[in-house]
Amino acid sequence: MSIDLLTLPIRDPLTILALIIGIIWLVPPVCRKLHVPSIVGFILAGIAIGDYGFGVLAATQTVQALGKLGMLYIMLQAGIEIDLNNFSQYRRQALFQGVLSFLLPFLLGLATSRWILGFEWNTSMLLGAMYGSHTLMTYPIVSRYGVQQQRSVNIVVGGTMLTITLSLLVLAALKGKLLSTTDTSFWWTFALRTAVFAAVVLQLFPFITRRAFLKDHDPMFCYMLVMAMLVSAAWLAEWAGLEGILGAFVCGVALNKYVPNRSPLMQRINFIGNSLFVPLFLIGVGMLINIHLLWDSWMTVAIAGVMITTKLSSKWLSSWITQLVFHLSAMERQLIFGLTHATAAGTLAIVTIGFQIGMFDAYILNGAVLMILLLCTTASFVTEHAAKELALQEESHMEYERQDNSWLLLSVGEEIMPQLQELGQLSELYRTEVAVEPDWQTTQELIERTPRSVIIYHPTQTLSTVARLLVAVPRYAEKEHDFVSCFGQIRRLSSQIGAKVVFFCEEDTRAAIQALCRRKGKYLRASYREMGDWEEVLMIAKEVKTDDMVVMLSARKATPSYNPLFEQIPDMLTRFFQDNSYLLIYPEQLTGEAGTNQLLTEHVPHSRVWHAIGQFKRWIQKILYKIQTR
Repeated sequence: MSIDLLTLPIRDPLTILALIIGIIWLVPPVCRKLHVPSIVGFILAGIAIGDYGFGVLAATQTVQALGKLGMLYIMLQAGIEIDLNNFSQYRRQALFQGVLSFLLPFLLGLATSRWILGFEWNTSMLLGAMYGSHTLMTYPIVSRYGVQQQRSVNIVVGGTMLTITLSLLVLAALKGKLLSTTDTSFWWTFALRTAVFAAVVLQLFPFITRRAFLKDHDPMFCYMLVMAMLVSAAWLAEWAGLEGILGAFVCGVALNKYVPNRSPLMQRINFIGNSLFVPLFLIGVGMLINIHLLWDSWMTVAIAGVMITTKLSSKWLSSWITQLVFHLSAMERQLIFGLTHATAAGTLAIVTIGFQIGMFDAYILNGAVLMILLLCTTASFVTEHAAKELALQEESHMEYERQDNSWLLLSVGEEIMPQLQELGQLSELYRTEVAVEPDWQTTQELIERTPRSVIIYHPTQTLSTVARLLVAVPRYAEKEHDFVSCFGQIRRLSSQIGAKVVFFCEEDTRAAIQALCRRKGKYLRASYREMGDWEEVLMIAKEVKTDDMVVMLSARKATPSYNPLFEQIPDMLTRFFQDNSYLLIYPEQLTGEAGTNQLLTEHVPHSRVWHAIGQFKRWIQKILYKIQTR
């Protein structure tokens, strides 16, 4: 009698809640002990408690809704965490990989379904579309290992949107053909709704987000705004005839600039999603899997076997071709394969609709569910191994600016400790100290006393709403010992907040900056303005806009790039840029041997006569500047 009671689905809400939370709490440590990815553990737990396991919990609408939100969460994270600077560099590779990752599985699936399984052409084409799509189910593994900025990840994430779109277009065409709606009005309606979806998500959502973040910094408000837009984007995508996961991904791309990866808001999104919604989704997938079909029907097993072989072979082949074409490493190919052969939401959507309109029978439906179980398992292991290896390789090739240099973050006359800490997080500065100085005089005295890298920050708006970084770089700045670290700070900040970068510098310094911008894996798209010498720095005031942040690289006395006019920077910032956010950066001062960066081009030193002329010119301009500012 007790056994019968245990096998009945639990109805009490508190008991259901306790069971779900207990599974989410226990599965990760158990999987770590067994060296199994948590994704596999959650799916197996779902099988155990579902209708086809011990029948402990029924797949209620509430559980399914929370699980679907978890899938949307994964796609949102993928869209937000993509580095748009790197993606712009790899957009052609992403387009190639997306087309290839859809076309090869589609054609191979069409052939196996038609000539091995003997299905009709329409059914075979829909199965081919199912093979072509993939879901970024294993993306949380990539995010956990911190390799989401890898070029292979950027290529896959960009290509994913294309594969999902192509698969859903095939589904819409076949569905319309079967239902006799493939007339001109059907496609006009589909195109119009898709245009409305794209306009609202890509144009209206960022506008609303920016205005809201400027007016309200409450963490709860910001988080719930992102959640509302996530659900709205998914609903709009389904209304347009697409799929909710595509809407979630596009929403993530639209909000990319306003939710920096290292911001407190992104930390909250990741924490809540990875702790609750994503595990619920994986448990829900497990509850759909009927393991009894493995021995109840050989037809289901045969169809599942063909599906799994087709999907794995075609996705591996597309990963291998991508590796050859773009000269990727073996681990990068393995990571692409791990990310692209996992399947869940897109497959479930296609097979469910195919079953509803009569294209698929129960054998295909059950075979697809079994395929999901196996591919989610293999993708977890493959992605885990590749991400771990790439993370280790990345640590062994850390760039210069990530060494143990110490940063001092200051504000002048403003109590902005949270903003200083956020700046340090977004710029990925290690070993930081934050402080507030009462005025500029004490600030300059402190700077002269310490050899550390110093950043003075004056915020007028949230960092995520900054549109451009206008960076003034003095002549010979590339000769500074810590110049590469300062450049890296600007590059990472730009990447996190999605701001464009405009450098104001002279010709030789520009050549050095362009060399840094083109570094493999550290790409930065920037524009340049010619600035002959520091006397022309006020040309920035003519170009600065409300949403711009002014960044000035300064230097201490007796350093290569020092200019006497640097003493006027505090007055300049106060008079001309007080209404804008600004950063004033002092590179670390080398206290031992002299050093120059080998990455950069050497300058031929000027003669003493030329140096004296330059000093006299700066002295005259300094006097004129004082006269003009009185």
